[in-house]
Amino acid sequence: MRTVIKGGFVVDPKNGVNSKQNIIIEDGRVAALTPLEPGGADAVVDATGKVVSPGFIDIHMHEDPIDEASGDIRVCIFDCMLRMGVTTVVAGNCGQNVCEPADYLDAVDRAGAPVNVAMLAGHTMLRNIAGARDKYARISAEQLEALCKKTEEQLDRGCAGISYGLRYVPGTGKEELHGTARLCRKGGKMIAAHIRDDAEGVFAAADELIEAGRKFGLNTQISHIGSMAGFGQMERFLQKVDAERANGLRLHCDCYPYYAFSTRIGETTYDEGFLERYRADYSVVELCEGKYRGRSCTKEIFDELRRDAPLTLTVCRVMLPEEIDMAVVQPGVMIASDGLLSSGQGHPRAAGCFPRFLGKYAGSRMPIYDAVAKITALPAEKAGLCGKGGIGAGADADIVIFDPTKVRDNSTFEAPTTPPSGISCVMIGGKVAFADGKIVNDKLGRSLRL
Repeated sequence: MRTVIKGGFVVDPKNGVNSKQNIIIEDGRVAALTPLEPGGADAVVDATGKVVSPGFIDIHMHEDPIDEASGDIRVCIFDCMLRMGVTTVVAGNCGQNVCEPADYLDAVDRAGAPVNVAMLAGHTMLRNIAGARDKYARISAEQLEALCKKTEEQLDRGCAGISYGLRYVPGTGKEELHGTARLCRKGGKMIAAHIRDDAEGVFAAADELIEAGRKFGLNTQISHIGSMAGFGQMERFLQKVDAERANGLRLHCDCYPYYAFSTRIGETTYDEGFLERYRADYSVVELCEGKYRGRSCTKEIFDELRRDAPLTLTVCRVMLPEEIDMAVVQPGVMIASDGLLSSGQGHPRAAGCFPRFLGKYAGSRMPIYDAVAKITALPAEKAGLCGKGGIGAGADADIVIFDPTKVRDNSTFEAPTTPPSGISCVMIGGKVAFADGKIVNDKLGRSLRL
């Protein structure tokens, strides 16, 4: 099968391409780029007047659940990913998995998925499997041995690294963090973390992860820095990260372009003292689901849900807009959704992150070329995704065509899965997965084992 994408302006930072080109695709891979009109095509995709880029890569998101009866993926967020131009996701973040992560890759292999899926081994889930279910307590020596054994098994079965939710499991000590992180030396795999503290505590919290990364020479990622340092600390925090990277640590961050974060109401983020930390009252916490959906918290509602419905998703409006704007244009910061949906409800970043970033920042606050790098080449290199993040000859033909004058997010906190505008075509493996506002094929995604 020979497909030609013609007339588009190709933006491919991985290969230094920023010009009008025609793309020839054969057997699921890019065969060549040429400014000349190629012939002999079985199919032609007209991209005239549009940008053609590598498929977007979401390096930090939370996967769809698995149906316990059938063992199949109950697709919701993956469809949202595809509609906004994402062709590859790195799931299993913040220490959480919906099942053993390598088993999740097996589920993708069985039936395909709307997008390609790589998985991180979630420290919190594996810690629970090892018997250390008290998130506030230190792990025992026997439990740590079981945890390390299970983690190593998941890495050997193809997980891209380990994710930590240190904020959510405050009982995690240095011995536990280092004992598991060192396992990523084999295969050069990454560690990523929702670090232990935010606001003024973010610097010491970052040092904890940086120490582990430096000690074992690991590829290290600090998750969603907007919700960690977006309260007046961002400039100093970015300076710190830049210095660490310049001094030899492979350290990057990710950030979503929204001014509110989302988490479950029972998480440690909302433990005693959070209102003082954020200099706020209960009204900054809004409910995404349940009987109070759409309402702001009062102390009475907050206490009730913490006690009776701790898994309720919330949105918290405490981040400073100027801090987020600063972070997303920083060269060492990747754009990622941190998307999490529960029965179709959640934060609008799950369906709008990448179009919002392109529509709000690309071309106005930074060149489109630099913006595309943050959602293609940089996360592909960070996660070790061979064949992804570029449109050079031999690359996987995961491609997005979008109109830079029309691309925008339409999802809202009231309707968080509303599809974006301006994404005209998404291809995975050289086949059309999404076109003209509709998902054409939701089974083209494959598991990515590293």
